[in-house]
Amino acid sequence: MKTHKKNMRATLLGPEPFPRTVVPFGDSGPVLSGLQRGDRVTGTVWRGVVVVVAEGDLRQNSADAPRDEPQMTAAVGTFAGLLAALALMFGARRLTRPRDPGLFTWRPYGKWLLIVTGATCAVVGLCTVWTGLPWLLVPTVCGAVVAGTAWFLHRDLRLGRVGR
Repeated sequence: MKTHKKNMRATLLGPEPFPRTVVPFGDSGPVLSGLQRGDRVTGTVWRGVVVVVAEGDLRQNSADAPRDEPQMTAAVGTFAGLLAALALMFGARRLTRPRDPGLFTWRPYGKWLLIVTGATCAVVGLCTVWTGLPWLLVPTVCGAVVAGTAWFLHRDLRLGRVGR
C-alpha cells in the first residue's frame, strides 16, 4: 500500500479483478496514518469500490463508503406528512362549510403554514445532518414549530391582529 498525504489516497495492490486500485479517503484516520509502503491490509469491496480498509482490529471507511444519513429523508417525509395534514384540514373544512370557511382560509393562514412547514423541515433536516443529531429530532422539532405557528396564527386571526 502506498499513501499520498496531499490527496489522502491509498494505492492498493491486490489480486484480480482489482490488481491496482486508488482509494480516496476523507482523513488520515487510524489505519491510513500508520501504514507504510508494503504493509498488508484487508479491503472490503462493495459494488466494485473499496469502501473499508482494515489492518488487524483497526478499520477505516474510504470516501466512497455509503453514508447512513436518514435525517434528510425524515425531513422530506415530515414535510409530506405535514402537507397532507394541512390539505386534510383545509379540505375537511371546505367540505363541511363550503360557504363559510371562517378562519381556515388559504390566505393568510394556509399560505403561512405552508411556508413555515417547508422552511422548518429544510432547516431542521440540514442542521441535523451537519451536526450528526439523530433523525428522530426532525419530526419532533418540525411538528412542534408548525403546531406553535398554527396556534399563534389562529389566535392572532381570531383576535383580529392579522389582516385577512
